[in-house]
Amino acid sequence: MVDARYQSLVEKLRAGEIDRRTFMVRAAALGVGMATAQIAVWDVAAQDATPADGGEAGGASSLTPENLGVAGIEHITDTSKGVINIYSSWPMTGASEQIGGDSAAAVAYALEVYGNAAGGFELVYEPLDDGIAANNGAWDAAKEAENTTMVVNDEDAVAYIATYNSGAAEAAIPITNEAGMAQISPANTAVQLTKPSDTNPEGYPDVLYQSGVRNYMRVVPADDIQGGASANFAFNGLGAASAFVLHDNQTYGLGVAAVFRDTFESLGGEILGFEAFDPNAPEYQALMTRIASTGPALVYLGAIVNLNASKLLQDMRLQMPADQVAFMGPDGLINQAFIDGAGDAAEGAYITFGGLPPSNLEAAGGAGAEWVQGMRDRVGHEPDAYSVYAFDCGVHVVQAIDAVGEKDRAAVLDHMFNIEGFRGLLGTYEFDEYGDTTSSIISLNVVEGGQITYQETIGLPE
Repeated sequence: MVDARYQSLVEKLRAGEIDRRTFMVRAAALGVGMATAQIAVWDVAAQDATPADGGEAGGASSLTPENLGVAGIEHITDTSKGVINIYSSWPMTGASEQIGGDSAAAVAYALEVYGNAAGGFELVYEPLDDGIAANNGAWDAAKEAENTTMVVNDEDAVAYIATYNSGAAEAAIPITNEAGMAQISPANTAVQLTKPSDTNPEGYPDVLYQSGVRNYMRVVPADDIQGGASANFAFNGLGAASAFVLHDNQTYGLGVAAVFRDTFESLGGEILGFEAFDPNAPEYQALMTRIASTGPALVYLGAIVNLNASKLLQDMRLQMPADQVAFMGPDGLINQAFIDGAGDAAEGAYITFGGLPPSNLEAAGGAGAEWVQGMRDRVGHEPDAYSVYAFDCGVHVVQAIDAVGEKDRAAVLDHMFNIEGFRGLLGTYEFDEYGDTTSSIISLNVVEGGQITYQETIGLPE
C-alpha cells in the first residue's frame, strides 16, 4: 500500500502538482527513507534540466562518457548481465545536510551521464548516511562501520564511494581492505590515511591495510599540501608573523592543524599556542580572551563545521576584530552551513580548499561549467565545493565497471588504482603508489557578503 501511495506521490512531483519540500515531507510521513525520496527528487530535476535532444542547451554537451575519465574506454549501455549496486557514505543531516546531499546528487548525476549502466549492468545507487542527526549530523565511527559492513556483504557491490570525514575513513578502510573492495573518497584529506609522515600516529597508515594490498584512493589533495600551502600564504602572503592554532582533536582537524603549525614555524613564524577546543562548550569567550592576550596576527582553526566551529568564530570576533586578527581554516569549513552559522563574524575569513570552488570552475567554461549549471538545476542552490569530487568518484567507479565488464571486485580495484590520464572536472590526474591524487591544486577563498569567493591558487613553500 505504501509503495502505491509513494508512486502516486512521485507522479504528482513529476507533474508539478507539489513542490520538492512538500514531496519530502509527505514521503517521510509514508515511512520512505530520506535517501530514497531524495533520489526521486534528483531524477525529476534531471528530467526537467535535460534538453529534448539530450545535449547541452545551445550546443553539444561536454559532459559525456567520451569526454570524461580515461579516454578510450568503451561505454557499454547494455544491462543484460544484471545489477551492480553503488553505495556512498557520508553525513546527510544537520550541518552536513547540504554537504552530504549535494555530494550524493553529484554521484547520481555522474551515473545519469552514463545512463545508469556500465559494463553490461544496470547501476543502482543508494546514498548512505554515516552521521548522527542528534549530533548535528556529525559522523559516527560505529555507524560508518555498520554501513561499510553492509556494503562489503552485498555481493552486487564492487566499489565504495566513501567517506567525507577522515576519521570515518579510519573505521571503513580496514573493512573494505579485508574484503578486497575498492574504496574511493571525494573528501578525506588526513595524511595518515595513505602515506608516511612525522605527524602520523604510530603504525599509520599500515595499520589500516592488514591485507598488505592498498585498496583506498582519494581524488582530493591531502593535508600535507593544504596545511603547508595555508601556512605559506599566512606567513609570506598575509605577512602574519605569529599564529595561534586550534583544532577539534579529530583525525582531520588535528592533522591539518599540525601541518600548518610545523610549516609556519619552519618559515620563521611564531606559534603562540596549539591546543584542542571543546566542541560541546556553550561559548568560547574565556578561550578567546586568553588567545587575544597572546597577541596573534592570525588564528588558524583545524575543524569540521559540525563541531561548533561557527560559534567559535563568533566568539573570536568579539575579542579579536577582523581588521586586527586574521582567521583561516581548511576545507572542513568551506560550506554554507559554517558561514550561515557564524553570520557576520564569517566576513573576511580565509578558507582553503583542495581544488577550485564551483564559482571558479564555472568561470573556466567547458565540462566544469556545464556541471555547475546541471547541479544547480538538481539541488536548487550553488553546489557544495566537495560535490565536484563526488562526481569524479562516480565516474571512476562507472568507468572501472565498463572496463572490467564483470562483477569482479579485484579487477575493478586494479583498474581504478592504476588509471592514467583521468580527465576530471578539475583537471587530469592519476593515483600514486599510496592512492593519492597527483593533483595539487589548493585554492584560497575568502568570505565576502556571506559567499565563498575564490581569490587565487596557493602552493607549498619553495
